[in-house]
Amino acid sequence: MNSKLSKRLADIVDALPLEKDIRVLEIGCGPGAMAREISKRIGKGHVLAIDRSAKAIQQAISGSQPEIETGRLSFRQVLIEKFELGDNEKPFDIAIAVRVGALDGRHPEIEKQSLLKIAKALKKTGKLFIDGGNPLKEISLYEYR
Repeated sequence: MNSKLSKRLADIVDALPLEKDIRVLEIGCGPGAMAREISKRIGKGHVLAIDRSAKAIQQAISGSQPEIETGRLSFRQVLIEKFELGDNEKPFDIAIAVRVGALDGRHPEIEKQSLLKIAKALKKTGKLFIDGGNPLKEISLYEYR
């Protein structure tokens, strides 16, 4: 399933401030195409890709076995507004969310809750990026920390 990224997703990945050995939280990963690409660009870093859909996570896992086996990629089914770091799980350097209703204004009732969870999952210097810019925009988490 290692399909090629769409131009839109490729532009988003290219715009991310990816560095070797960073930790990335992808929110709303769908079938995992962007997570796979990010995992190839971060050296010994790690991508945790989450999605609310069990079907999406199943597809992502089945299409990502080589990347999962490297230890650079993992998946978890969870709502972002319920996300918590696992035991002994280190905070993330960046988070990326593309077309995630909890963060794009479609569901304002869960946006604040989601931003609080993201802020807790990131390092103090961690950054959140969403689509809608050119091609990304950074969302300030200052008031959620």
